Amino acid sequence: MDDVMLRSLTPSVLGILVRRGADFAAAEDAVQDALAEAVRVWPADRPRDPKGWLVTVAWRRFLDATRADAARRRREDLVEERPAPGPATAVDDTLHLYFLCAHPSLTPSSAVALTLRAVGGLTTRQIAQAYLVPEATMAQRISRAKRTVSGGRFDRPGDVATVLRVLYLVFNEGYSGDVDLAAEAIRLTRQLAAGIDHPEVAGLLALMLLHHARRAARTASDGSLVPLAEQDRSRWDTALIAEGVEILQTALARDRLGEFQAQAAVAALHADAPSAQETDWVQIVEWYDELARLTDSPVVRLNRAVAVGQADGPRAGLAALAALDESLPRYTAAAAYLHERDGDHARAARLYAEAALKAPDLAERDHLTRQAARLNALRSG
Repeated sequence: MDDVMLRSLTPSVLGILVRRGADFAAAEDAVQDALAEAVRVWPADRPRDPKGWLVTVAWRRFLDATRADAARRRREDLVEERPAPGPATAVDDTLHLYFLCAHPSLTPSSAVALTLRAVGGLTTRQIAQAYLVPEATMAQRISRAKRTVSGGRFDRPGDVATVLRVLYLVFNEGYSGDVDLAAEAIRLTRQLAAGIDHPEVAGLLALMLLHHARRAARTASDGSLVPLAEQDRSRWDTALIAEGVEILQTALARDRLGEFQAQAAVAALHADAPSAQETDWVQIVEWYDELARLTDSPVVRLNRAVAVGQADGPRAGLAALAALDESLPRYTAAAAYLHERDGDHARAARLYAEAALKAPDLAERDHLTRQAARLNALRSG
């Protein structure tokens, strides 16, 4: 069973049902039922037109659910007058669905979660990890979002800011998680940038391109994580870097700075450095100051503390870190790194081991465990 292919078909199938009159929540339920049926049936009897098969099954499930709900009898009469499903069209509804999920009746966090589940194809567990909340909490949030929009028609699309947030989270999941959605997020952001002249849209596209340019160097041949400072920069995609920098410079020239432009500026400074030692950490700290002003994000302040440690020395970085909440994700890993640079290998090894226990994925856990083992070996040697 090709899970990637099924995931790629989901937005188109969902869009077709919405265009035929299904409300989004009911359509999403029907599509999930069709996907489950595909997993059961296709290994033994794969259809020649997978998308058409999914549309047909999902539409039938939607009609069955509509007929079973007496309170929606009027809508049943409406949908049964519509044409029966035929061959699937090639219309790409994905970006339109992103806007529909950013519905004014939903909070931004609920809109993002619903989009990631219904359109992005992420599991509830993956979304919970992206939000740093328990899976049960995220399941309840998605269920509430579906109840909020159930029975309503998506005729008032949401705003660009929420759509950008969704695209950013999809890209991050594709870039660092176990589902490859990064290329799809870039494709959709390109579409959005072509249709909307907004510096933050351009900033997000630049940020994605600059991060994606380093992707080939992020892991070793054995799948282990390679930190930025140790990456083989000859493996970076210089064409993507050049495109990202050009898009960013054009956006910054409009003097309407936003979060994604500032993040892209940090990424551009990393990409511009011939080596890790030549990184302009002073400018990076300045951009993190801008980001902190724009977002007041504790995660931004954590990253800033690490940058301060590079620009002004590890003790300055530790002082900046001390002002933050120790429960922040990756706080312990940052503290370990700064203590190592300060020469306290015993404490750094202990913190690396603690950070490994808190790591969100196996690759990061293995990397932190190896860091602890390396320092312990140095001490014992």
